[in-house]
Amino acid sequence: MDFLGYKNKRVVVSGCFSGMGEATARKLLEQGAEVHGIDYKPTQLSLASFNQVDLRDPAAIDATIARIGGKVDALFNCAGLPQTSPALDVMKVNYAGTRRVTEAVLPLMSEGGAIVSISSNGGMGWSRRIPVLMQLLQITDYEASIKWCQDNAEQVREGYAFSKEAIILWTMVSSFRLIKQGIRINCTMPGPTQTPMMSHFEQATKASVLDAAMQPINRRSTPDEQAGPLLFLNSPAASYINGVALAVDGGFMGGIATGQIDPRSLMANAS
Repeated sequence: MDFLGYKNKRVVVSGCFSGMGEATARKLLEQGAEVHGIDYKPTQLSLASFNQVDLRDPAAIDATIARIGGKVDALFNCAGLPQTSPALDVMKVNYAGTRRVTEAVLPLMSEGGAIVSISSNGGMGWSRRIPVLMQLLQITDYEASIKWCQDNAEQVREGYAFSKEAIILWTMVSSFRLIKQGIRINCTMPGPTQTPMMSHFEQATKASVLDAAMQPINRRSTPDEQAGPLLFLNSPAASYINGVALAVDGGFMGGIATGQIDPRSLMANAS
């Protein structure tokens, strides 16, 4: 039985060069999907097409999606930058670029289409900042959204957490509108994952904080363990799941919600 239903489905994966995006594209190929990849760096996977594009360039995004063309059944937004990159670059790739890719792909989707994006449990503070995040989300123009980030640098800070918070809230807001077209949109909130990006997190974050974020499972995720939930969320098997930010973190968010993990200890260790 083809439980996930990707055979001969036409899908787009951003960030397919490495990490979770590479694992996602690889698993989709194994499932028989026609995979079209997008990334700043070339992939080694044998995809239906690979499109080298910088998500900091909205015109390049539009041209890339136009080149892919045709019907798209599912979009996987896996591209991202860590907090060691300049804050505006992080916002351009993690939020504005991801949103631009999605908006370019949407006209290629029909009823039954699905979108999933990678956020992070580093964006778990989204609910406390809804008024500020909504200011950004209400801006539909790419360049205007980056101007807002420049003007609100004290809110954006290093860019990573804020971009991931924005993805979560944007997913929830978009889900209400898109489901009227029969298109679902969700995101995941990974815990610490052993990808090439992890070295950047280790550079920018105290080891004690990274270790605390691995509770209660006490190990890092593999990219494949993050790719599986992404494939599930965009599959027909998840046809009633919409507007969800799914924690894929070994139980960390459950520990936070039930008071078994004290978020104040994370902040203390970070200082």
